[in-house]
Amino acid sequence: MADLRPIIDDIAYRADDFLAGSRDRSQARAGVEEVITMDYPTLAPADRTIVITGVMSVLEEEDFFGTEFVGDPFSDPDEAEDEGPGI
Repeated sequence: MADLRPIIDDIAYRADDFLAGSRDRSQARAGVEEVITMDYPTLAPADRTIVITGVMSVLEEEDFFGTEFVGDPFSDPDEAEDEGPGI
């Protein structure tokens, strides 16, 4: 079995370039598949699947797709303003 880690790392490293503007997982998967087809055309189908899964995993770990909430969704933003000076 070939060591696919260098291919996974290469594609994940370049993801910002070829996935610019795409934050949807299905679009990202399609983009990764396209890069594999262009840059690694001799990769066996089973290896392609491993690389796609590996790249998507790296992108998830790096929070490539963002999160639905930014900050603490349970905090009350008005709470600090209501306290006023402690006199």
